[in-house]
Amino acid sequence: MTDTPQLPAVSREWHLVSRPVGWPKPEDFALVEAEVRQPGEGQVLVRNKYVSVDPYMRGRMSAAKSYVAPFELGKVMQGGAVGEVVASNAEGIEVGDHVLHFFGWREYAVVDAKQAVKVDPEAAPLSTYLGVLGMTGLTAYAGLLRTASFKEGDSVFVSGAAGAVGSQVGQIAKLKGASRVIGSAGSDEKVKLLIEEYGFDAAFNYKSGPVGEQLREAAPDGVDVYFDNVGGDHLEAAIGSLNQGGRIAVCGMISVYNSTEPVPGPKNLARLIQTRGRIEGFLVGDHYDLQQQFVQEVGAWVRSGELKYSETVVEGVENNLEAFFGVLRGDNIGKMIVKL
Repeated sequence: MTDTPQLPAVSREWHLVSRPVGWPKPEDFALVEAEVRQPGEGQVLVRNKYVSVDPYMRGRMSAAKSYVAPFELGKVMQGGAVGEVVASNAEGIEVGDHVLHFFGWREYAVVDAKQAVKVDPEAAPLSTYLGVLGMTGLTAYAGLLRTASFKEGDSVFVSGAAGAVGSQVGQIAKLKGASRVIGSAGSDEKVKLLIEEYGFDAAFNYKSGPVGEQLREAAPDGVDVYFDNVGGDHLEAAIGSLNQGGRIAVCGMISVYNSTEPVPGPKNLARLIQTRGRIEGFLVGDHYDLQQQFVQEVGAWVRSGELKYSETVVEGVENNLEAFFGVLRGDNIGKMIVKL
């Protein structure tokens, strides 16, 4: 085993202590100290440098059956992280290597080598492997190109368009030849960003008026593809503006994540019959066969500056929870990252 001396005796980590009802509260969580362990056979010890907080984590705080196991009460939570290997007991990964793994929400993590992916900090900033070149970016890429069957000339509407996934969806659509890209966001500042920085053709603040009316104004010729991050009135509006043969890819529905009562669905689903429209949900985990193609294509766009990305960076593991709350409130522009 190769290791580095002078490791701390304890690491801080976040535990879920009660299952939130409605909006999560600080008392549902606890920041605790845990012993820093040496890695066992086939394992590495990683000092996390950046950790990810994402909307889907809200679902894992519930005990309800879902596509991924819920967080366990009284145990450390999980999430994407990238860090430096400070001790190794595994072939192929050396001290000083940087790896991407799924044991965030903590300062130090013991990770099985087979669950760690080496990344190159020289090729791109480490934080991008959690965002634009990570799971977030692949979500945008797979959802638009595969699930929504995007083709050149399509008109595309993206909700939550200033977020990490949405901002990338809109730009990929433009780079792939969309005829028009429209985005919705929750502030005038974000609307300006979508048009001036990310190159959207039109954007609107969904808090400024009915979404259906604003979408019809922004997309007078309708939409061929809707990438849904929000659900609710956005989904209903998109169905109302959907062109014949239109496709809707459902990535997330953040508007209903903290609801305590069932939320009514769109009232205009019958319109899918007229338009021969299609709604399909997807999970990024089903599309890792696209990973190599995605990194090559999007990595080139990032390096050339054709695809721009934003990060909202919060410092310190003690602020991990507040960063997560910020994502649920929509405080972030682009990917929310916690720098440790």
